[in-house]
Amino acid sequence: MVNSPKIEIRNLYKIFGSDPKTALEKVKAGMGKEALLNDTGHVLGLQNISIDIHESAITVVMGLSGSGKSTLIRHINRLIEPTDGQVLIDGEDALLLDQDELRDKRRTDMSMVFQKFALLPHRTVLDNSALPLEVRGVSKSERHAEAQVWINRVGLGGFEKHYPYQLSGGMQQRVGLARALTSNSDIMLMDEAFSALDPLIRSDMQKLLLDLHVELKKTIIFITHDLDEALRLADHLVILKDGAVVQQGDPQSILLTPSDPYIEAFVSDINRARVLRVRSVMTPMDKKSKYAGDVSPSDTLESLIARAEGDTSFKFRVLDGEEPIGQIDMQDLVKALVPRVSEAVQQHL
Repeated sequence: MVNSPKIEIRNLYKIFGSDPKTALEKVKAGMGKEALLNDTGHVLGLQNISIDIHESAITVVMGLSGSGKSTLIRHINRLIEPTDGQVLIDGEDALLLDQDELRDKRRTDMSMVFQKFALLPHRTVLDNSALPLEVRGVSKSERHAEAQVWINRVGLGGFEKHYPYQLSGGMQQRVGLARALTSNSDIMLMDEAFSALDPLIRSDMQKLLLDLHVELKKTIIFITHDLDEALRLADHLVILKDGAVVQQGDPQSILLTPSDPYIEAFVSDINRARVLRVRSVMTPMDKKSKYAGDVSPSDTLESLIARAEGDTSFKFRVLDGEEPIGQIDMQDLVKALVPRVSEAVQQHL
C-alpha cells in the first residue's frame, strides 16, 4: 500500500517511575529494561519506537504480555504521555496540543474500541452507539439516526433498546464497534478488541472488520497478542518485545524472512498454508511454462494445494484481474511451507 503516513511515531520513549528523565539518559546510554528496573526502580515501557502508520491501512501491533503494545496505542490519543519523542497526526505533533485541542482531536479525529467493551450499563444499545455524537452536541434525533445505520451494519438491528447485560460478549463488542463507526473518525484505535471473545465469534468479528475496512478505508491501529489474528488483519505488522520494535513490515515478508531468532520462534508454529498468499511465493512468468489454470495473488496456499490435489508438478498463472503478473510452481509452494529455523532457535526448542 503506497499511501502517505497518516500517523508518524518518531523515537518514542516511555519510562514509568518518579524520575523518568534521568532514567531516560541511562536508557539512551545503553541500559536495558532489566538493568534499569534493578538499578533505578523505573520501568522501561517503550524504547525508541518509530513507526509509519499509513492512511486507510490496518496496522497491527503485536507482542506478548508486557511488550508495550497497549502502552504504545495509548500514546496516539495521549491517554499516556511520553517521556520523549513525537507522535505526528497529519503532520501535526499531537504531543504539543493543549487540553482543549486534544479533547477536540479525540472527539472528532479518532475513536477507540476496548477489550472490555466499555459500554455504559444504564444506556441502551442505541444510546451507547450514539454517545460520540452526543458528546459533540448533535441533536438526539440526528445522532440516533446515524447510530441506527451502524447498529444495522454490525448485525444488531432489532437490539436497539436492549441494555448491555442483555447481550452476549460478541454482541457487546459489536456495540463497541458501532459506537466507533458512529463517530465517523478517520482513525480507529482497537486495543485487544476481540481477545475476550470465543474463537468462532472472534473470527466473525475479524471478518466483519475486514469487510467494513474494504468499504470505509479507515486508518486502523489494532493491538493483539495473537499472531494468527495479526496475520489475518494486518497490512503492516509491528512486533514488539520488551518495549522495542523487533521487526516490522509486510506480514507475509515477516513470516518468510524473520529477522532474528525471537521472530523465528514466534512464527514457527503458524499454519503457513492458511496464512501465506500466492503473491508472496510467485515468480516471474516463463513463456515456456504450461499452466494448470489461473489463480489470484490473494489466494492462500492452502486453497492452491486443494486445487492441485497435492500434485507438485503443476504450475499456475497468477492474474491480477485480467493481467498476468507471474506464476507459481507447486514445488516453490512446498518449500515456502517449511519455516526457516536458525541454530539458535533449534537449541531453544
